[in-house]
Amino acid sequence: WGLYAESLMIPYFPLEGQLFSLQLRLLRAARAFLDPMVNLGRMNPDEAKAFLMREVALSEPFAQQEADRYAFRMPGQAVSYFYGYTRLRELRLKAELALGPRFEQRRFHDLVIAQGLLPPKLLEQAVMQEIERMR
Repeated sequence: WGLYAESLMIPYFPLEGQLFSLQLRLLRAARAFLDPMVNLGRMNPDEAKAFLMREVALSEPFAQQEADRYAFRMPGQAVSYFYGYTRLRELRLKAELALGPRFEQRRFHDLVIAQGLLPPKLLEQAVMQEIERMR
């Protein structure tokens, strides 16, 4: 929910804030790639650190902190966080297409939040059932 909510605010940020937000999105996409690469042994933490410095323009200390996160502190967390974001964006698009001009962002958000903590597939089922009732 956090990444999704943040993405909704980007158009309201000043240009500098929009740029910073896009850099954070790049970092999160890199996390979703690097976390499994490190944990599958296809990349070591030093390679992940170098990738972050080169491709995401992180400082060396921040890149080191990120690499340690994937390898030692929170393996798997970055992937699940980004996966939830992408699934929520996909679900919203499905809802928008299904409802057309009757789609209401606030109602969609209320519906999603009302479901509580559900795995993405169950959340999708609940939301799509409600959309069917609304048709």
